[in-house]
Amino acid sequence: MQAQALVRALNALTKDTQFSYSKARAAARQDGNVDWPGTKARNDGFNPEVDGCESFLMRDGSVCEWMPGKFSYTACDVKK
Repeated sequence: MQAQALVRALNALTKDTQFSYSKARAAARQDGNVDWPGTKARNDGFNPEVDGCESFLMRDGSVCEWMPGKFSYTACDVKK
């Protein structure tokens, strides 16, 4: 699952007191496996003040899912 590598990278960032959705997005942009059109569609209506952070759809159909109650990401295997 491609999402697992991104989950590890983003969860390392969440430990920083300066963590923000824009830093998560910047880190995700470094991962060539992110499906950006799919991510954009998945996060339609995203509001950082309400949602916290975005989830990222990967090219293999897995998802790097933001878990607001846990303030972390998890990998999910979701088919396109």
